[in-house]
Amino acid sequence: MNHRYLPMTEQDKQEMLQAIGVQSVDELFQDIPESVRFKGEYNIKKAKSETELLKELSQLAAKNKDLRSHASFLGAGVYDHYMPVIVDHVISRSEFYTAYTPYQPEISQGELQAIFEFQTMICELTGMDVANSSMYDGGTSLAEAAMLAAGQTKKKKILVSKAVHPESRDVIKTYAKGQYIEVVEVPVKDGVTDLDALKQEMSDDVAAVLVQYPNFFGHIEPLKEIEPIAHTGKSMFIVSSNPLALGALTPPGTFGADIVAGDAQPFGIPTAFGGPHCGYFAVTNKLVRKVPGRLVGQTTDENGKRGFVLTLQAREQHIRRDKATSNICSNQALNALAASVAMTALGKQGVKEMAIQNIQKANYAKNACVKAGLDVPFTQPIFNEFVVKLTKPVREVNKQLLEKGIICGFDLGTIYPELENHMLIAVTELRTKEEIDTLVEELGDGNE
Repeated sequence: MNHRYLPMTEQDKQEMLQAIGVQSVDELFQDIPESVRFKGEYNIKKAKSETELLKELSQLAAKNKDLRSHASFLGAGVYDHYMPVIVDHVISRSEFYTAYTPYQPEISQGELQAIFEFQTMICELTGMDVANSSMYDGGTSLAEAAMLAAGQTKKKKILVSKAVHPESRDVIKTYAKGQYIEVVEVPVKDGVTDLDALKQEMSDDVAAVLVQYPNFFGHIEPLKEIEPIAHTGKSMFIVSSNPLALGALTPPGTFGADIVAGDAQPFGIPTAFGGPHCGYFAVTNKLVRKVPGRLVGQTTDENGKRGFVLTLQAREQHIRRDKATSNICSNQALNALAASVAMTALGKQGVKEMAIQNIQKANYAKNACVKAGLDVPFTQPIFNEFVVKLTKPVREVNKQLLEKGIICGFDLGTIYPELENHMLIAVTELRTKEEIDTLVEELGDGNE
């Protein structure tokens, strides 16, 4: 049976042609000269029935290497973490996955409370005073932080460490171009931001210093040492951070960060081929009216009953208009909810334990690589990623490991030419000792 996806019989077709007063479909194209009409056959497969197409697509999908069939050591900003089953159960409820902007609090209390809880937990993790209702992703959030700093300080230069995620740096540059803001990249030394180079770049026209914690190489940046440099000349200190790492690391707020941004993907959000994810954005109290997007606040009604409302919406569609702090006009409420549910299910101790497991397992893998004779060039403390130098192209080694059931690390040479044949390996709490030992063994064999 040749069943179409949008069924239309020949009778339906003739009735529609008759209704508009033409004899054939070709008559609809009479205004296009014959000389420019395409007369040949398209070089595409013949259309299949729904059943045949589903069968073909299923066969193609079965060729994919995914996180269920393979052990993944690929991170570089998107990580394979434990997701409590309850996350999918909650976000699959129609009142959440069909919800749009909760403008009417009288019918949106569930959505508003979920966002409020997300904001609260982000503040607890980052050590900041205020967090917004979420942003599109970590890169967008960091770029918004850079633009906020430029607007607040009225300065036109942003210093960004080259140890910040390369895609985030690209987003910052895109934002900055339209605002006529200069972006200067600070070099890396021994896997972390070069503090001497940072000091040299500081000047009166610097709006902010941006670093990542842990950085793109998995190393822990010395925020205590960076902070006084960043605040030279009244510039601002912005930190991009993995929120899971903050379950074990001292939060950036403790080190005097003005803005902390990042991606909530490690909490309850699948890798999903790189997105969609959920950016978070947290600031000190003095910047609360400059925050992009929305804030949900807690209040009480006339009967003293607890309730939630949209408190601040400093965007162009609302009261700010031409004074808007950002063109961001939405958020990632569903993914923010997923992150909130995951953090709630784990609890404070669970988040801490999960973070510590990442540290312990990554360090076990790093030490195992050293014992196996692999070249581990950096000695800096790590969270859940580290760098290994190979004697072969990373792409070649990754192809060999894929055949062994391992999705391996990121090829740093594609971004940093000076790190050719260097692989960034991620080890999360989901990786077992057996999987790590197999990885090290195969890396050693594949690197000979």
